[in-house]
Amino acid sequence: MNLETASDSPIPRQSLPSAVADKLRDQIIRGEIPEGAQLRQDAIAAQYKVSRIPVREALRQLDAEGLITILPNRGAVVPVLSPDDIEELFSIRALLEPEVLKLSIPLLTEEDFSKAESLLRKYVGELRRDDHVSAWGRLNSQFHSILYSRANQPRFLAIIRNVNNTGERYTRLQLYLTHGIKRANEEHREILTLCRNRDGAAACKLLRQHIQHAGQSLKELLQERRAAAQEASAGAEQPSRS
Repeated sequence: MNLETASDSPIPRQSLPSAVADKLRDQIIRGEIPEGAQLRQDAIAAQYKVSRIPVREALRQLDAEGLITILPNRGAVVPVLSPDDIEELFSIRALLEPEVLKLSIPLLTEEDFSKAESLLRKYVGELRRDDHVSAWGRLNSQFHSILYSRANQPRFLAIIRNVNNTGERYTRLQLYLTHGIKRANEEHREILTLCRNRDGAAACKLLRQHIQHAGQSLKELLQERRAAAQEASAGAEQPSRS
């Protein structure tokens, strides 16, 4: 596990497990801790200058969110998601998020729309910069969260947040590698316009299509990349002919 990219400054003493969980969550979502990596409690404790107790609690919290998996004899591991896992995550989003948006749209305020507009402008600017890939998933989630914020469905939103945390590093991968930036920008803009016009049916339909397309394109991308990796690995193992 590579922890050198994070700050080595001590974490404030208040709510240590949550603070450690926040740090680790951010590193996983950014891809600084890659899929398949093992999270060693002693290394994390040394990194953030805390005891192993808050680290253990933080890992339990991330396990409950689905962001890591705690395995017997291996400890905490960042799971490798299969193409089918990705399809399931995006299917969950496509079911839940339009329902929350439908409830939220009638109650959204002009202030909400202004915040979403401002965030969308920032998001579009970040998408033009490959060196800011780490911000893409976070800004995408924030944009959607504003539009869902008036639904008054905290359990729905908690599930959506956990699903997004699990798949956010793959969302960034989808945008970056499938060149889906232009389409994402256009659809976000259209969803926001439909919400402003209080056209709930059209906004929810487009949102569902938006999520389904992202999930399908990412599933296909992962299948292609992992098949290519397997072929390369098999080729490397072939004995050379004299």
